[in-house]
Amino acid sequence: MSKARLVITAVVTEGRSQGEVARAYGVSQGWVSRLVARYRAEGEGAFEPRSRRPKTSPGATGSDTVELIVTLRKDLAGQGLDAGPHTICWHLQHHHGIVVSAATVSRHLTRAGLVTPDPAKRPRSSYLRFEAEQPNECWQSDFTHYRLAGGTDTEILCWLDDHSRYVLHLTAHVRVTGPIVLASFGAACEQYGVPASTLTDNGTVYTARFVGGRNGLENELRRLGVKQKNGKPNHPQTQGKAERFQQTLKKWLAAQPCQPATIAQLQVLLDTFTRIYNTKRPHRSLPHRATPATAYAARPKAAPGTGNPASHDRVRADRVDADGKLTLRYNGRLYHIGIGRTHARTRVLMLIHDLDIRIINAATGEILRQLTLNPGRNYQPTGRPPGPPPGTRRTNRNPGP
Repeated sequence: MSKARLVITAVVTEGRSQGEVARAYGVSQGWVSRLVARYRAEGEGAFEPRSRRPKTSPGATGSDTVELIVTLRKDLAGQGLDAGPHTICWHLQHHHGIVVSAATVSRHLTRAGLVTPDPAKRPRSSYLRFEAEQPNECWQSDFTHYRLAGGTDTEILCWLDDHSRYVLHLTAHVRVTGPIVLASFGAACEQYGVPASTLTDNGTVYTARFVGGRNGLENELRRLGVKQKNGKPNHPQTQGKAERFQQTLKKWLAAQPCQPATIAQLQVLLDTFTRIYNTKRPHRSLPHRATPATAYAARPKAAPGTGNPASHDRVRADRVDADGKLTLRYNGRLYHIGIGRTHARTRVLMLIHDLDIRIINAATGEILRQLTLNPGRNYQPTGRPPGPPPGTRRTNRNPGP
């Protein structure tokens, strides 16, 4: 028997006073009084469990925001784009000025019946990931099959930057051949520069190492000094970024209202997708959900055979402190670098080449400061005059008589 029923029995049936019953059962007299009043008003319903939800929730997400979350989910999914909680958070913040957590978005999507549980998926922590440190340090390439609306089979060839996931070249062909791969590589190099290395599978359009000799692409890579890397046979996970890109591309193509019937129509769609993917779609694998174009432009580009073994090159992620400064250790000595209080708490990337330093906003790719470290000074000033920022009025705290 529950304590509530024992209390009611003691007061109503046995006729004991509420104070005596409260002392006997170790509860407050107010609770006993409310319980008795509820029993006399509702009868047995007084013993049913009651919700502890507050009558008001001032911090709850507004109905307009919830409706916008659901609308974004449907719109993004309808376009064949990623529509997960993190992506929706990015769109809310950048396009609507609303900041909510991914957990909040996920909760409202679940309540709206827009989430399909998939417990068989592997957790993200189980994957071993690698990423090139610089743009053009490694290019991945692969091609995939695509069937046109009339039933004609085609193939789509892509070149992808490993560091930023930037789409360098995306073209449709009746059939991908060795000369086509070589021509597409040359076109990408002409526009973006020559990469330090490439990573592909072992298809004969990429390598002839299993049949003897070298194909056209291998000869060109050797001529340019580009390091060629090939994945383990029957192990496509090595080229995982290109494989995942193809999945995203096909999902987007399938969502288009007008399916292409010719190679030319398919190429128009590929050009549109390249623009959306590179510049408008936040990428879940990039810091701060940046776009590939932002990540590609944020750091200096690698090249074949670049880098002086005697130089000290490194990339460091940091955050500007509350006073607008960063710290950097060089030759065992700690230096302070002024950035400005305007950028306090901003996450940055520090690109360090010996004494030359570039400081970049990690979220936007904006260069906040470039300098050559002066080893003779502990503090590297910004060069701006001291005092309040331009445009602010200085008040006289000690006016004259």
